[in-house]
This record gives sequence, C-alpha cells and structure tokens, in this order.
Amino acid sequence: MQNINVSDRARKLVPLVLGIVTLAGVVLLFAEDAVPRLFPAGSHEVLAAFSLAMIACAYMVFQLAHHRPLAELAKTILLAAAFLFWAANQLWPNLPQASLFNDIAIGLFVLDVFFVIVGWPAGPNGSVLDDGCGSSAKGCSCGCACCDGSPRVR
Repeated sequence: MQNINVSDRARKLVPLVLGIVTLAGVVLLFAEDAVPRLFPAGSHEVLAAFSLAMIACAYMVFQLAHHRPLAELAKTILLAAAFLFWAANQLWPNLPQASLFNDIAIGLFVLDVFFVIVGWPAGPNGSVLDDGCGSSAKGCSCGCACCDGSPRVR
C-alpha cells in the first residue's frame, strides 16, 4: 500500500480548489455580462470583487504551502494586496476611498512588475539584474546559446 502524505496532498489541493472556485466566479461574471437580467442588481460588483479576492487568497495559500523564501513571500503579499485593493474598489465603487483603493492597486501592480523587470528577489548569482544569461564568469547559467551566439556548457 502506498504511503500518501496527507499534508502534501492538501498543500496542492487547497489552492487548486480555491482556484476552481475563483474560475467559477469569473464564469458567473461573464454570464452576468452576457445576460444581466438573470442576475440581481449589484451582483456584478460582488462577482468581480469575489473573483479578485479569491485569486489573491488562492495565490497566498499556494505560495505559503510551497515554503517560498521570505523575499518571494513579500512579493506574494504585495501582489495579493494589489488584488484585494482592486476587489475593494470593485465592491465599493461609490465610497470616497474607492479611487484611493484603485490607485493603491495600480501602484502595487506596477511595483510587482517592476520587481520582475529588475529581477528581485536576486537571481542565483546574487545580482538583482541577473537574467541568467552570460552574467557569470562561467558563461550562461541557463545552458542556452546566448550572448555571443555560441552554446555554453555548464
């Protein structure tokens, strides 16, 4: 009989289930767009906010379950917060703070993409701007043909 690690299985299953529930919310959102008369008033805001908040939660659970380094968890929290502020803007568009929620979401999304561009957290060679190609003295760290066009050997 095979020894099944319940913790390992749950670690994979919980974010998957949360993701599936999120996708179901998106399907309902599109259905509401297509046939709005089938949905109660105000459902669009709730479905949009639900989908954004759920994917933020699913991503957090996924990253926490995979024991990511602290810097990656910081980026995960940043991205989840961006989604949650966007969700707040969708759910409460008439609040005086709605514009602020939206601006915070924009700022966090921009910061997240900027971190991707600069390679934060640092790559395997320790450089924030390390893209993995030709940046070490031994040549390309990804094993591809790059830099001067010749194949590199690890």
